[in-house]
Amino acid sequence: MPKRAFSGKNMSEKTKMLAGDLYDPADEELVKGRRFAREICTAYNSIPDGNLRERGEALKKLLGTKPERIHVEPSFRCDYGYNIHVGEDFYANFDLVVLDVCEVRIGKNCMIGPRVSLCTAAHPLDAKTRNSGVEFGRPITIGDNAWLGAHVVINPGVTLGDNVVVAAGAVVTRSFEGNVVIGGVPAKILKRI
Repeated sequence: MPKRAFSGKNMSEKTKMLAGDLYDPADEELVKGRRFAREICTAYNSIPDGNLRERGEALKKLLGTKPERIHVEPSFRCDYGYNIHVGEDFYANFDLVVLDVCEVRIGKNCMIGPRVSLCTAAHPLDAKTRNSGVEFGRPITIGDNAWLGAHVVINPGVTLGDNVVVAAGAVVTRSFEGNVVIGGVPAKILKRI
């Protein structure tokens, strides 16, 4: 369950969001951040095949960490971009969605299959609180050398260790140590590597 939003005057909605507290996504600063990310993503997704330099420049404007060797097939969508940190030699296939209201940290040499969703955003279980419009998030961390198959969903707060392989179609609702193959709904360990 999320922490209760701190009501101090000095704490911005963005600070609350990044801390995992309840926050108001309609805050002007956050709306501007999402608008900027959508503009960059729209431009990125329209860059012609083969223009890797222009794609790389667009990603460097957007992402929180700017590796030299990164390849993301269009279409790519995210909430803010600045909360996404990927290591060198990162590859994502078509239709990656990253809801990055909290940090998403992905290690080096990681591969992501088509139509994968990494979702740090969450909503309160209590209907009255949820209907008020506030939400919260939990960070996602994925270690080095991970491979996420097609149509994988990673839920808020999940940490995956190094060398994890996630089978296609898995919904990952909890954290797993390194050197395992996981799969299913919800995901469980299928074998150790």
